[in-house]
Amino acid sequence: MTATVLKATLHDVDGAIRELEDGLARGDLGLAPAVDRALALANRLMSAFAEAAGRPLSGLDEAADPLEVFKAFVKGDPSLNAIRDNLRELVYYRNCLAAGREDALPVNPVAMAVRTIRHIYLYMRTRAHKEHGLTAT
Repeated sequence: MTATVLKATLHDVDGAIRELEDGLARGDLGLAPAVDRALALANRLMSAFAEAAGRPLSGLDEAADPLEVFKAFVKGDPSLNAIRDNLRELVYYRNCLAAGREDALPVNPVAMAVRTIRHIYLYMRTRAHKEHGLTAT
């Protein structure tokens, strides 16, 4: 994957996050769809970044377990652990929903999920600009 493809992926993910933000602003975004979409977008970001760095994540895609994608993503570059807690937060929300434990979620978890994927995106975009010379998307 070239830097051009990484830039296109960043652009596409930014657009998808904007759609989540718009749904949040309208008040019609459900938690489960928001979390599922956020995790898929996080996987897509990690995969694109790893491939651009010459470390493709073979056999892992948007639907893969995000913690498995993360484990492969950080291998060889521990500085990428910076997104670990954000990713774990999204996985926690997913697990609470799966266990029927909405009572264990923070206040306004939909907004938190959307802001968390935006935070992951911003970190990855900054790294891409710094490491791959990408200009703003």
